[in-house]
Amino acid sequence: MDWYSLSDHTIIKELGRRIKQIRLKKNISQQTLSEKTGIHRVTISKIENGQQVSLLSFVQLLRGLDELERLDNIIPDETISPLQLAKLKGKKRKRASKNTGNTIKTGSKW
Repeated sequence: MDWYSLSDHTIIKELGRRIKQIRLKKNISQQTLSEKTGIHRVTISKIENGQQVSLLSFVQLLRGLDELERLDNIIPDETISPLQLAKLKGKKRKRASKNTGNTIKTGSKW
C-alpha cells in the first residue's frame, strides 16, 4: 500500500479496518475486548469505523488483542553501529558557548 498517497483520514480508516480484522480473526467481540482493555465499546467501534481516538486507546487495543509487537512494524527501533555511536559521543555538547564579545551594546542610537 502506498501510504504517502493516502489522506490522514483514509489512513486512520485503514488502521481501524485492520484492528477490526484482527479482532474478528481472533473471534473476540467488541464487548469482550472492552472488558479486557477498559476501553468503552463505543470507543472500540469508533476506532474500527475510522474515527479519531487517542493514541493511548490504540495502544490499549493492540495490548488487548495481544498484538503489541506490531508496533515494531510501525516505527522500528533505529540501530546505530558502535563506530557511529562513538563519533556522536565525541561531538556531544557539554555546555553553552563562551561569550564571544558579539553582544548588543546598550545605549545605541536607534
